[in-house]
Amino acid sequence: MLLKSKTCCFTGHRVLPKDKILEIQERVEKEIIKLIEKGVIYFGVGGALGFDTIAELTILKLKKLYPQIKLILVLPCNHQTYHWSELDIFIYNYILSQSDKIVYTSKVYYNGCMQKRNRHLVENSKYCICYLEYKNSGTFYTVNYAHKKGLEIININF
Repeated sequence: MLLKSKTCCFTGHRVLPKDKILEIQERVEKEIIKLIEKGVIYFGVGGALGFDTIAELTILKLKKLYPQIKLILVLPCNHQTYHWSELDIFIYNYILSQSDKIVYTSKVYYNGCMQKRNRHLVENSKYCICYLEYKNSGTFYTVNYAHKKGLEIININF
């Protein structure tokens, strides 16, 4: 319970509005700093493209100012990057190499492994920073699950 009270997870869409990327990055950073000031030190992210990547890179940037914080990657399977571009795989591998802990919720991909990853993130957190815009999405499911589990939800969509 003590670790959970010091943990924040992230969920958001893979495709984000290109004209809002910089604003999204700035808001993620601002919200993470607020949580660090409340004593949060563990930040769990799912390793997906889009919002997850922004969150992970922001946490790594903030580790230089707040060395006590930890990036925990909770990944759905070993081959998540199967159809990704070379650039996205390069960034993903960099993030993996810099993370403090990696948890795989499944060894291989199966229908439902992404939801299992999302539930793991929520069930081990007190806070959830999200970028939720579309109701027909995995992000919507995860935010609803977080709400049911009593997490404090911070939606940075503006």
